[in-house]
Amino acid sequence: MKWDPSKYVEFGNHRDRPFHDLVARIRAHDPRKVIDLGCGPGNLTATLTDRWPEALVVGVDSSEEMLHKAGSLRPHLSEQQSSRLTFERGDIAEWAPTADTDVVVTNAALQWVPRHQEMLAGWLRALSPGAWFAMQVPGNFKSPSHTLMRQLAESPAWSARLGGVLRHDDAVGSPAEYLGIMLDAGCAADAWETTYQQVLHGKDPVLEWVRGTGLRPILAALTPAEAADFEGEYAALLREAYPSMPHGTVFPFRRIFAVAQKTQ
Repeated sequence: MKWDPSKYVEFGNHRDRPFHDLVARIRAHDPRKVIDLGCGPGNLTATLTDRWPEALVVGVDSSEEMLHKAGSLRPHLSEQQSSRLTFERGDIAEWAPTADTDVVVTNAALQWVPRHQEMLAGWLRALSPGAWFAMQVPGNFKSPSHTLMRQLAESPAWSARLGGVLRHDDAVGSPAEYLGIMLDAGCAADAWETTYQQVLHGKDPVLEWVRGTGLRPILAALTPAEAADFEGEYAALLREAYPSMPHGTVFPFRRIFAVAQKTQ
């Protein structure tokens, strides 16, 4: 599945806020290495060089398109930032922390990794005492934006082309599940959820939002003509579920957060 970095960074102020809220809860001092798993276009990864001015910051992503976009950031960074920021192509499922990994951040990425709860437990066990792990995943798989997408994909008109394309029931865990994994791994941990009441603008803004993320598997499975037909039907359903108001379209955006520090 290919990613479109320019589409992903639309609605940047909204998409960036959970990352900053997550990182604000990490109380690491002078970490040696900071890893951003699923770094995407790298714009948020680059901010970690300001948060921890002495750390080596490494962004990891499996998408060539995203890493190409991340590489284009370098001319806009200071020499000090650029010297401490690198990006690597890699599969999250194959990643493992090294002894000098003091902070791991993963923002809106683990929902794409089947059985990531098992991997999380392994990563936490492998971290050195004192290291931090901070994660954020979407919690809106039961919201209309996702349920309507699944219902349409599973309808008689589309099921032959789209059956099994979307993961939903096991895509993410609950805050309590992530908290339990972290505590069992010998961490001091905190987990919570937040629903951002976002006001979007423009024509079919919810469709434009999901085009950058959740709709990608659908688009990848269809021809351009089929994708246009699907989007037309889906857009009509979204307009009913998220009506346009004089001030814009309100789009509730639930996110799940968990932060841990290894204590043993």
